[in-house]
Amino acid sequence: MKLQCDVEVVNRMLPSFGMKSRGKGARAVVSIGKHLDKSSQRSNIYMLICTAKDRSGSKYKLRDNIEKFFTWFVEEGKATVRLKEPAVDVCLSKADANSLKNFLSAARFADRGSDTSSLPLSTLTPVRARDVEQPKKKLSVMSKKDYPLTSNFPYSLEQLQVSYCKLSRVDMRMLSLKALRKLDLSNNHIKKLPATIGDLSCLSELILHNNHLEAFSEALCLSTLQQTLQVLDLSQNRLQSLPARFCQLRELINLKLDDNKLVGLPLQIGRLSKLRFLSAAHNQLTVLPTDFFKLSLENLDLFGNPFIQPNPLDHTMKLSFPLPLQEIASRAVADLRIPYGPHLIPAHLCGDLEAAKTCECGRVCISFYIKTAVSMNLHQVSHTVVLVDDMGGTDAPVQQHFCSLSCYSEFLDSCLQRGLR
Repeated sequence: MKLQCDVEVVNRMLPSFGMKSRGKGARAVVSIGKHLDKSSQRSNIYMLICTAKDRSGSKYKLRDNIEKFFTWFVEEGKATVRLKEPAVDVCLSKADANSLKNFLSAARFADRGSDTSSLPLSTLTPVRARDVEQPKKKLSVMSKKDYPLTSNFPYSLEQLQVSYCKLSRVDMRMLSLKALRKLDLSNNHIKKLPATIGDLSCLSELILHNNHLEAFSEALCLSTLQQTLQVLDLSQNRLQSLPARFCQLRELINLKLDDNKLVGLPLQIGRLSKLRFLSAAHNQLTVLPTDFFKLSLENLDLFGNPFIQPNPLDHTMKLSFPLPLQEIASRAVADLRIPYGPHLIPAHLCGDLEAAKTCECGRVCISFYIKTAVSMNLHQVSHTVVLVDDMGGTDAPVQQHFCSLSCYSEFLDSCLQRGLR
């Protein structure tokens, strides 16, 4: 039984001499195994702690010698084993949580003197230098022949790049890397993302450039990525749409969607208030969502999309007279900002409210409205704009919704007046 982690051995007698511990652990391999006592000629179970400075290690007897276990933070890879003799606390940190739990379980068995025949005891021998090196933070695998098939990824990784390995799916071993901040799986053949990527609670960069993705899971939009994800690269995939809840990823700063098959951007894209860099060149966008007006970008690239030529007189009417009761009630909920959720109303109604459109007058419409498109100069929302077409234009059509005929009529009147001027 071996555990790689940081270890600090704290002598509990130090305070009585007016001394303090260093407060800093060293990288170590902690083993549990049998050792023959020369005095008694009997085998006892010991804990051996080997560090880079002491590769031979220090042994501590375990049977009837553990005063207490401190395991409040075991899920974070931290625990403390308090020994009776000598009076020390063995503080373990930066360990894999599951490995730590197994190690502590073995230590409990050894302390109680239980039958240890079923335990995977180790040989208590000096460790190799590489076993006690500082944990690896960064790893790049750039070819299939270098891909680790028989060994795990170092648990301590904060940045992992696996490219040009022809992966067709995300390796589940990557999803146990709880310290991971950047995951780069570009230039592979990945078709689908597992929802468990959302369990990587530190992930701030996700690079999926040049894969075969056909969808982005809504579950990811509702995961812990809401609080952490800042950079998302989905360029050169096969995406035709993004989920309605995509804009729950409100920490996004940089979003790359180039070279997909997107026919539209998320309706609530204006909720991405921290977004500064957006590229969606070479897609199938014909018009931008109304919320696009709310963005405040530093750089915007929408080159190579088949944008329509907007004409306010060309419109789609989805109105009925009178409005259905459900539409009236939904508009009231949205306009009055009444709290709602699936515990109060059916889930499909929650989805409708999430996709609500805002009229020129400031009121909300849900499923019944008049829709047209107007031209917007993209410099209104971005400091730097890549040209929209080969003609040097920086204008693009933006959807406009109207909650009633009167609002649409007022809009047409204002367009006519601007035209006359």
